[in-house]
Amino acid sequence: MRRLLIVALLGLFSLPTLAFAQELALKRVMLSSAGLGYFEYEATVDNDSTLKLTVPLDQVDDVLKSLVVYDDKGGIGGLSLPGREPLKQTFKDMPFDEASLQSPADLLSALKGAQVSVGGSRAMSGRVISVQPETTVTKDGNSTTQRTRVTLLTEQGLQQFVLEDAENLQFADPALREKVAKALSAVQANRAADSRTLELTTKGQGKRAVRVAYLVSVPVWKASYRMTLPAAANAPKAALQGWATIENLSGQDWKGVELTLVSGRPVAFHQALYEAYYVTRPEIPVEVAGHLTPNVDRGGVMAKAAPPSPPAPAPAMAPSMQRERAAGGYVAAAPAAPAAEPLQATDEATQVTFKFPRPVDLVNGKTLSIPILDRQVPAERLALYQADTASRNPLAAIRLTNDGDTGLPPGILTLYERDKANAVSYVGDARLSAFPTGETRLLPYALDEKITVERDPSQTQRVANGTIVNGVLRSSLIVHQGTTYRVKGALKEPRKLIVVQRRLGGWTLVKPDEKGVEISEGNYRIPFQLAATDQTQTFEVAQEQTRAQEMRLLDASADQIGVYARAATLDAKTRDALARVLQLQQAVAEAQRKSTDVDTERKHIVDEQARIRENIAKVPAGSDLQKRYLATLEKQENDLDTLAKKKADAQKAVDDARETLRTYVGKLG
Repeated sequence: MRRLLIVALLGLFSLPTLAFAQELALKRVMLSSAGLGYFEYEATVDNDSTLKLTVPLDQVDDVLKSLVVYDDKGGIGGLSLPGREPLKQTFKDMPFDEASLQSPADLLSALKGAQVSVGGSRAMSGRVISVQPETTVTKDGNSTTQRTRVTLLTEQGLQQFVLEDAENLQFADPALREKVAKALSAVQANRAADSRTLELTTKGQGKRAVRVAYLVSVPVWKASYRMTLPAAANAPKAALQGWATIENLSGQDWKGVELTLVSGRPVAFHQALYEAYYVTRPEIPVEVAGHLTPNVDRGGVMAKAAPPSPPAPAPAMAPSMQRERAAGGYVAAAPAAPAAEPLQATDEATQVTFKFPRPVDLVNGKTLSIPILDRQVPAERLALYQADTASRNPLAAIRLTNDGDTGLPPGILTLYERDKANAVSYVGDARLSAFPTGETRLLPYALDEKITVERDPSQTQRVANGTIVNGVLRSSLIVHQGTTYRVKGALKEPRKLIVVQRRLGGWTLVKPDEKGVEISEGNYRIPFQLAATDQTQTFEVAQEQTRAQEMRLLDASADQIGVYARAATLDAKTRDALARVLQLQQAVAEAQRKSTDVDTERKHIVDEQARIRENIAKVPAGSDLQKRYLATLEKQENDLDTLAKKKADAQKAVDDARETLRTYVGKLG
């Protein structure tokens, strides 16, 4: 553990050292992008043999889970290692716990009643009664100090001494002294035992090679890429280099090891196989009468499928990668030395492996970067518009196609560009996700400020069809949601523009045609071609959804029925029926208006009579004015009788109009 503490203080992360017996030699290392390392050793044995494998304590679980032995001419006898006795097991039968060993005062407090003997100027012996801290002032009076006063029950009575002044202190009980010594030894052993030695036996006859391998956690190896775009904007390919960065933090040097890198996402578990587990039994109460105990891309797919074309074979490593290489294999250097031969890449069912053709040397604690790819790949420049990322300008992007024989692991892609004078400049970075063979990726790397985009969303509705059944209009309403893009392109530079538009669930893309449109992670990727002009060009993206609706004609308003009566998408018979319904509704409304007019006139007369009666009470009886008021009242009473008859006729007209409408609607459909 001391080594680990030193490493931690230095701020480094390192795996503990794996020390094998001398006859075991590291031959193969396989590093996974899932953070696992496969280490394979070889040893030559004769007849029955025992191999010792020393493993860090924190990796015993992984070794027990994954250790595999290959003995083609023999068999596996078994594996044994010392048990892992936790400290809590050591202190299980102790009269004190581990915390009591922090200081003599803590230990004496935990062992109250124990017989002790104290040596020094005030020798005494007795049983511990209390251990109390106290603060005293120093002789010069300028400071204080902490002391511990212990009280013993002796034959002479209670006596006290200061623990810090005692020259020695001894437990009288030999068994207790032995327990304290055993506990201290266990604590020390637990701190020192940061490894376990496994003994592996093999059974067989004669000399033979035995391979031992295991899986443990290691730093994840990283892939990174460099792409150099040619000066010509319409060039069909670009140079792509891939590099793998690895760290050797295994605690031992790699000398001439066979190195393989694996890119994939395997399911990996950790299980504490080196821990002792006990089954906890449920505790139930004692039965008492009357008591009961109840039971307690990622990438994208084409919107309109097209027959796939077979990928072209990947070329061998380009001559530009055939630089000077250290004799015998790869070594850690800056920059790393690539191999003259191409590495062996294999596309397996769930992962891609890269096996290096030469042995690798890498000192523990060093980092190595090794080329894994260098070739020309199909690359198309385009503008990628993502409104959520940049609403006014598209992103400069590359459509990259993997036409090789194997997939590529994810990593950062650094882009360079050559000008007409062949000078190279940096243009941006992109993120490359896992890249299976035959797929394409859109990689944005910079903002394209030469192109300006404005967008205008809109939504409309129209009637698709409709029929009347039992007085109910059943129709289909098409909701149209579109976005108009107004794009000002780059003068003298034609561009292919890819617009990313959210794909609405249950909607259909109606503009543009789905040919050439991709679907990726819930979005459409729609291509448009921008001409080499600074004039504004307009594109529209529209999606539609058909919604079924029902409308009871007797309850519908004239405005609602009018929309459908004017819909050219409905057949003439349905439109004529709706027009007749509108006429009958208007007849009902006209009859209702006449009835309302009678009510209004009657209310006017009633209000006037109230005013006249109020005035009659204020004029002299038998006066000419009173006689005039009375004559007016008589005439109004006659008018009210006439209005009552008109009201009855008007109400009958309303009822007849409503019945006519109800009868007509009831016969429809």
